[in-house]
Amino acid sequence: MADKVLMKGNEAIGEAAIHAGCQCFFGYPITPQTEVAAYMSRRMPKVGRVFLQAESEVAAINMVYGAAGAGVRVMTSSSSPGISLKAEGISYIAGAELPCVIINIVRGGPGLGGIQPAQSDYFQATKGGGHGDYRLVVFAPASVQEMVDLVQDAFDVADKYRNPVMVMGDGMLGQMMEPVEFKERPKKELPEKTWAANGLKGREKHNIINSLFLKPEELEAHNNKLQEKYREIEKNEVRYELYNCDEEMDLVIVSYGTLSRICKNAIKMLKKEGINVGLIRPITLWPYPVEAFDKVIDKTKNGFISVEMSCGQMLEDVQLAVNGRKPVHFYGRSGGMVPTPAEIANKIKGIVGGAK
Repeated sequence: MADKVLMKGNEAIGEAAIHAGCQCFFGYPITPQTEVAAYMSRRMPKVGRVFLQAESEVAAINMVYGAAGAGVRVMTSSSSPGISLKAEGISYIAGAELPCVIINIVRGGPGLGGIQPAQSDYFQATKGGGHGDYRLVVFAPASVQEMVDLVQDAFDVADKYRNPVMVMGDGMLGQMMEPVEFKERPKKELPEKTWAANGLKGREKHNIINSLFLKPEELEAHNNKLQEKYREIEKNEVRYELYNCDEEMDLVIVSYGTLSRICKNAIKMLKKEGINVGLIRPITLWPYPVEAFDKVIDKTKNGFISVEMSCGQMLEDVQLAVNGRKPVHFYGRSGGMVPTPAEIANKIKGIVGGAK
């Protein structure tokens, strides 16, 4: 068993990437994720790998494009406004079918917003962000240990499907310190990168990395190919946790990331008052865990409540998953405000008729 070490979330991201075989890191500082780049600037040269602080977020994501196109494992990190600047490059990477890992430690917005934790990049991560019909696999860890595990998984998933993967946390998760262990992971059978632009390697012609298709028939065929891949990802990569969902429930919370831990405390508080509440915690925000709702739909008396650190961005996916079968409620805080267990519990008591 590996030894546990106390690490800040942002630094644990960097170490997890190194353990996963990340060969290159390109980034640009922005609060609250700057420690990722700072950690990589110290560690990557020591293990014979590449760290480069780019002149901008736009430059960083295009360096990722180049490294990924050469077939090496590569990662970048940023926070909310920085991800917006990377959006065009992310679309290019997805269009060229290149594997990479993108970290977003989310802060409040819109605009420059603030540096406090938020979940208001949900639309950006799951509904596109850049242009075109593309998808990112999006992981949403709830603890520093889970973030370590999902960062390592992200490299494997990216390579398996030739697709960018985003690991999306919030400012709390990036800044908190928790004990983590870097376990020995079984080597996965992944496809060889015979497509990489890394010299002839015995081939008659160079590989070309490209997302430009001037003939509409070719572009449509490419889009259809991408959609087939996304359906395969939806079939194989859905992840979620069901908490306290074994018995009949008064209500089911849907929440992800750090906030889901706060919701678990609210559930414990409510149980003492005779109110039984369950939790669906999406671990993949895309593909979204629709099947989790099917498993609990007949057990909840008063439906579902989406609890978010946003103005209701995940609410739409909850409503689609429920599909009119039960009521869907919402409670959220924004701008860097974090709901407390008591606030969540009081909202739920009002819904189930237990408000005092």
